[in-house]
Amino acid sequence: MTTNDDLFDAPTDVEIVQCIDLARPRSFFLYAGAGSGKTRSLVNAIRHTCSTQGRKLSLTGKKIGVITYTNAACDEIKQRLDFDPRVEVMTIHAFSWSLVKGYNADIRIWVAQNLEREISVLEQAQAKGRASKASEERARSMENKRRRLASLSSIARFVYSPTSDNRTRGSLNHAEVIAMTAEFITMKPGLRRMLISRFPILLIDESQDTNKALMDAFLHLEGEFHERFCLGLFGDTMQRIYADGKDRLDEAIPKRWAQPRKRMNHRCPKRIVEVINHIRREVDGEEQFPRSDADVGFVRIFIVQQGVESPFDTEATVRERMAIITGDRGWQSVESVKTLALEHMMSARRFGFVDFFEPLWSVDSLRTSLLQGTGPGLGLFIREVLPLIRALRAKDRFGAMATVRQTSLLLDRKALQEAGVNQLAQLAKANEACEGLLSLITTKPDVSAYEVLNFIAQQGLFIVPDSLAPFVEPGEASMEVKMGTDDVNRGAEDDDDVAVDAGTELGAWRRALEAPLHQIELYDVYVQGKSQFGTHQGIKGLEFPRVLVVINDDEARGFLFAYDKFFGAKEKSKTDYENEAIGKETSLDRTRRLFYVTCSRAEKSLAIVYYAPNPIQARDAILELGWFEQDEVQVLT
Repeated sequence: MTTNDDLFDAPTDVEIVQCIDLARPRSFFLYAGAGSGKTRSLVNAIRHTCSTQGRKLSLTGKKIGVITYTNAACDEIKQRLDFDPRVEVMTIHAFSWSLVKGYNADIRIWVAQNLEREISVLEQAQAKGRASKASEERARSMENKRRRLASLSSIARFVYSPTSDNRTRGSLNHAEVIAMTAEFITMKPGLRRMLISRFPILLIDESQDTNKALMDAFLHLEGEFHERFCLGLFGDTMQRIYADGKDRLDEAIPKRWAQPRKRMNHRCPKRIVEVINHIRREVDGEEQFPRSDADVGFVRIFIVQQGVESPFDTEATVRERMAIITGDRGWQSVESVKTLALEHMMSARRFGFVDFFEPLWSVDSLRTSLLQGTGPGLGLFIREVLPLIRALRAKDRFGAMATVRQTSLLLDRKALQEAGVNQLAQLAKANEACEGLLSLITTKPDVSAYEVLNFIAQQGLFIVPDSLAPFVEPGEASMEVKMGTDDVNRGAEDDDDVAVDAGTELGAWRRALEAPLHQIELYDVYVQGKSQFGTHQGIKGLEFPRVLVVINDDEARGFLFAYDKFFGAKEKSKTDYENEAIGKETSLDRTRRLFYVTCSRAEKSLAIVYYAPNPIQARDAILELGWFEQDEVQVLT
């Protein structure tokens, strides 16, 4: 029985192997729904190709390229392939840099043009605003960009690291590398020829979340060289969760491509498979099948009146009920239940970091880095300031100095060389700055991120990246601040200037830095997946025996998701109907995808807590959908 289940999608695996044939390559888009064993198919196909055509790869110096979304996924695939040297597995950022590094003259031109565009946008905003704190910060941002623009001619070689915050003078940031790679692939025939010569087979995992501009460039490349190049896309459009992924990727796939399907769900019990099939039926009609030896499983929706005083108590009650319903005592323990919030704003409010999170979350270009905890601005706080504060609070002098030594202006090579025989005095200065930081956060528990940033800059404690440099107040010490490679700003006092900078990275950082520093500490815990709630980005690809999904549009107050409309408890708006008519993505589309991703994590049992404006109306609307049985939908009073 189990053997038959394991062979259910065997024809699909055979088709993939046939596609990645060096002599007769054929591009493909593999639909692999939740729990279908996508990574196993990818690894087995590569193993087969290396065993049958590996000598040809070795003799020609060619490799099979594999692009993954995270470093963890990259490491997992490398290990499962026994670190085969004929296969190069990289994250999308590492792969992009491997293509464009060394094109220093072209990079210089691209960065210059990009800086000129950014300066122009700031100049337009400056012309609309009036003299204020915000206008001073815009002026400093423009000055930083002009300084970087003027220095480009003196940079002989650009550098980049996909795993660091890239702040040195000649370094590029993550967004720049992705954007220029997409443009270079599209515009440079030589680069395209080099790419397919180096990687005649290129496989992209989680392709639905690959940056849209880069995906368009890959599709353009494949269209030109499809007779001798295989582009293999692994993924599921229903599980696209990043805003910069390509919308409706499946519709962009040429008809000549193979489109294999993996339909067996090896993870979820039968009842949950039925539910997730219902969730996606209106989208693409794709349907999965549970294993023949799968349990029936449990699904329950508990509907609660929106606005209850203690949602945590309500969710504790739900866990107790689930323990009784399932006979599984694991539900009684918070630690053994994976709780998933369906909107990050909801988690931010619950766990107290909304003032820092909300401004950055509102800007599309910052959203992905915010969910991953990457980028120079965030990196300064979560990889330097917070570790230093933790060490200082713990009276760990060795740990504190180790953190400072990494990037501090006080202890860099130049500063120590200039100190000469007075290096001990320089160390004392660094220690004094650390003690000053500890005193600041101790005497003022609600100290703002802005105040901490300015203390760091004026003490020369850490390198301040360009994204935060405009918020550093002018001063003797702060003039020594080294500039990095990003962009953005803080502190509007004027409604006109708030409006001018609305929707910009500059305005977002201005508001975010007004938040207390302790909110960044809470954000750091959340983004690392260490809080009670998991992020939906962090759990994709993972599975848990017990899953509790929490839905509350009122608490989320976001604009990306709309669960009341999704469940039929609230009418769609005129805009919703208009967007649907022209095929434009709506909040309901995003809501459906996220609901699918979270529900499909459950290995044994699934509980959904829905805080509704009208519980009885919501119950009736949900039952009318036909996704859940009568006894699976309960109103909690």
